[in-house]
Amino acid sequence: MSNTIYIKNMVCPRCISSVSRIMNKLNIKYNIIELGEVDLTNELSPKNKNLISVELQNEGFSLVNDRKSQLIEQMKNLVIEKIHHSTEDTDLKWADIISRELNLDYKYLSSLFSSVESITFEQYIINQKIERVKELIVYDEMTLSEIAFQLHYSSVAYLSNQFKKVTGMTPTQFKKSVDKNRKFLDEI
Repeated sequence: MSNTIYIKNMVCPRCISSVSRIMNKLNIKYNIIELGEVDLTNELSPKNKNLISVELQNEGFSLVNDRKSQLIEQMKNLVIEKIHHSTEDTDLKWADIISRELNLDYKYLSSLFSSVESITFEQYIINQKIERVKELIVYDEMTLSEIAFQLHYSSVAYLSNQFKKVTGMTPTQFKKSVDKNRKFLDEI
């Protein structure tokens, strides 16, 4: 039996801290907490599972119980980790990353994602990248060329076209706009 529990809506290091506080509050021992999952040292009793579920819901999280939902959460967390929290430079394609990390066929995972989330996995990746672009534009610490390079766009023109297609405005228009219209990562 696996001692890993999967948690929906964990999208940042603060989420990890929040879940860590919950586990410590409930005196539930764990080995490691990562985006979307907690590796427990022992199997969880039904009583503790209920306690965790209630505490998680109070913080805006929820337990993921079925295998398909777990796979989708793992896919989302990998995308968020690579786009928003990683500085590693990789030439790998998303299909290779996802199938390697989850040890399943990419076509199956992509199809599963689309059937449950009502958007393609590729569109989810694009939406996450555009949110990261918005964040970096708001910070105003990098040029658009540097942002394009960091997020592995082939050119500034490609980034700009994709940005406009998703947001309805160019990166320059976005930068000048009063309403930055950013989204929470778990709402993308």
